[in-house]
Amino acid sequence: MSEKTEKTEKTAVTPATHTTPPARFSHGVRRGNLLQVAGQVGFLPHVEGRPPTPAGPTLREQTLQTLENVRSVLEAGGATWDDVMMIRVYLTDTDHFAEMNELYNAYFEEQALQAPPAARTTVYVGLPAGLLIEIDALAALG
Repeated sequence: MSEKTEKTEKTAVTPATHTTPPARFSHGVRRGNLLQVAGQVGFLPHVEGRPPTPAGPTLREQTLQTLENVRSVLEAGGATWDDVMMIRVYLTDTDHFAEMNELYNAYFEEQALQAPPAARTTVYVGLPAGLLIEIDALAALG
């Protein structure tokens, strides 16, 4: 017995608030009911003619903007925070763990999620100068 499986098309997701990525990748990719949000950083929404600009120099400013940037990709791909299965947070400094956890907890308490996603945080020193945090997410819709 053989089953015919139909390959679901892969679709790039780029919210209007985001710039075209500097390399060959998408801010998000949806295939079937899965949406992978690429690593987002704390850049303010895109303004034509202005280079990407961090929300500010503090972890608070960058974390809140980064979460909003992830949310923008989720929404552009047809998802919400309740669809998110996994979040990965990358910090550039181990001293930022406690503050990031406070910001993260407060942000998701405001979202009134049915159940929080799985999450992991690690330290990564490869972000461009001045950027303190990067977050990616995996959502399953429907």
